[in-house]
Order: sequence, then C-alpha cells, then structure tokens
Amino acid sequence: MKILVTGGAGFIGSAVVRRAVAEGHAVVNVDALTYAACLDNVASVADSPGYAFEQVDIRDAEALARVFRNHKPDAVMHLAAESHVDRSIDGPAAFVETNVTGTFNLLQAARAHWESLGKPEDFRFHHVSTDEVYGSLGATGKFTEETPYAPRSPYSASKAASDHLVRAWHETYGLPVVITNCSNNYGPYHFPEKLIPVVILNALAGRQIPIYGTGENVRDWLYVEDHADALLTVLARGRVGRSYNIGGENEVTNLELVRRICAILDSRQPDGAPHERLIAFVEDRPGHDLRYAIDPARIRGELGWRPSVTLDEGLEKTVDWYLENRAWWQALLSRDGVGRRLGQTA
Repeated sequence: MKILVTGGAGFIGSAVVRRAVAEGHAVVNVDALTYAACLDNVASVADSPGYAFEQVDIRDAEALARVFRNHKPDAVMHLAAESHVDRSIDGPAAFVETNVTGTFNLLQAARAHWESLGKPEDFRFHHVSTDEVYGSLGATGKFTEETPYAPRSPYSASKAASDHLVRAWHETYGLPVVITNCSNNYGPYHFPEKLIPVVILNALAGRQIPIYGTGENVRDWLYVEDHADALLTVLARGRVGRSYNIGGENEVTNLELVRRICAILDSRQPDGAPHERLIAFVEDRPGHDLRYAIDPARIRGELGWRPSVTLDEGLEKTVDWYLENRAWWQALLSRDGVGRRLGQTA
C-alpha cells in the first residue's frame, strides 16, 4: 500500500513509519514538525524507495488537499496530535485546534480523495487514539470498546471529540474507517517530557525524579514497536467501522515503574546507584486519572494480535537505547517546556 501517515516524525508515528517501510509499503510522512517531532526519528528510512516527507500542519486544509492530490494514498494512518496532558492543562486551545479541527480537515481531505477514486472499498482511514477517552478506572475492571467515553483532561476530551468525528464520517458519508485506542506507550525516541524518559534522564544527571502524588496511579504499558505492529495489523485486517483497544498487558503503578527503571540503571550505571534515592513525591497533577487498563480480547480474538514484549524486557531495551543514543536526546533538551514542570495552572 501507499500509506499517508500523519505525525510520522513523532514518537509513535515514527515507529509506524519505520515498520511500514520495513514491510515494503510506500509511506508519505506528513508532519508539522512541532516541538515534539524530530526527523532524526525517521532518518533510517529517509532514503528508502517510496518514502516521502511533507511538512504540513493538519490545521491547514488547503495543504492537506494538495498532499492527497499529489500522492494519492491507498490508506491514511492518523497519528498527528497534541498529546501531553500537562501541556493541555496549561494551553488547551492548541489541543482543540490540532486534535479536533485538524482531524476534521483530514477527514474532509480523505473523503474528497476517496470519492474522487470512486469510493474504493479497500481504502482505509485509520484513526489512532488513546484509552484516556474512557476516563478513570477504580481498583478493578478494564476498558472495553463498549466502555462509555468520560474524558477528564483537555487532552483526552479533544481526542474523544476526534474519535466521534471519525465515527460520524463513517456513518454519514460511508468513509471506510477503523479506530484504535491504545494504552501508554514507551520505548526508543520517546520525547523527553514524558514519564519514562524523565526518569531515565534525571537519574543519569543525578537530579530529582518527580512522582506525582503518592505514585499509586496505575497504567498499562505498551512497547511502541509492539504498538506499531498492532496498528499495521488493524489497518490491513481490521473490520471497517470497528474500534480496537490495544494494550500492553503490563499494569503497574507509577512508583513501581520508576523503581524498576532505577534498578536497571543501577546495573548499567553503578556509579550513581542506588538511583531510587532520587525519587521525590511532588504535588499531584490536576484531575489525575487513577488507573487505566485495557481489555484486549477483541484484537486478540479477531486479529490474533497480542504484545510480544514484556514490561521488564521493554524497560531494559528502552534504558539501553537512551544510554546508547545520548546525542538524540541531548539535542532536544533545549526545546520549549523540556525539563520543567508543566500543567500546574489549574
């Protein structure tokens, strides 16, 4: 296929681009190159036959229409989004503009392209979303595809809105769509403002490792390369109009997660051990969801997919990658907001 990937210079998007190219697909990478994007993430495939890059913001409807006219993709994988909850607390407007209006623009451009081709049944619009649209769980239970939406942050509300738009374009206009909602991702090329990179980089620098509240918030962690594999599986074999929850089957509290990373760093960088001594509990995030957990029965039962990387394996891979790729993350440390606490304006 020729796949148009939005947000392909970001964390998850670049993993999709690299894997799609490796599987022999042509890829059109559409990215605005905002603060969290980095073309180094896709440098390994930049010279591959069939790969093209377009610096386009999905808020620009005319530019999107031009991209579709010039490249004529067979499928769209929509990953471009503002995604950091703390930033959404401080500046929600950018999240509505990109995640809602941007998705609307992309749907309209994709619909016009699909109709110009005669509405082929094998065209796909794959919208990549988050489990945060479902809200917060208590101590038990898991999110299924039928869980009612109950977003609690500007970020998750904007993603919920974009999910609804995609479903509406399928029901109203017949656009062939699939939707996926994933749990927390981690792995190589993770932008240094997110929890796991913050823990690794602060520990390496001997700085305080901040943990919100008591550290009892629970997340289900999904290795990013497993996620890319799942996304391409859904694109190829998912049922039109269907949504699929993608989880890592790796639930753990934030405190336990940080301790595991510290233990890995102790073995890799014993001069700084014990790194756990750097843990510091800080004021909690406003509206911090207690627990996320994915029930992956649908994607496992219908498509035969499940994650291949355990949390311990993935954390070791991730820590080793950051140790071996210091030039990559050091170049990002001066970007806006990196290294300081965000999300306290509420």
